[in-house]
Amino acid sequence: MAERRVVITGLGTVNPLAHNVADFWSGLLTGKSGITRITFFDPTHFASQIGGEVKNWPSPPKD
Repeated sequence: MAERRVVITGLGTVNPLAHNVADFWSGLLTGKSGITRITFFDPTHFASQIGGEVKNWPSPPKD
């Protein structure tokens, strides 16, 4: 099989700790956790009420 080149042109992340690589990396290095009580919906009827929500991120309106 012929070798194929791979070019990485950027790096990004959207996760519970941060919306950019620099803040995400800083959060990892300082031991922050993005796991909190779920606020996007009522989780009381689920076995777990915690999760890693991406907060303050623009998203389409809910129906």
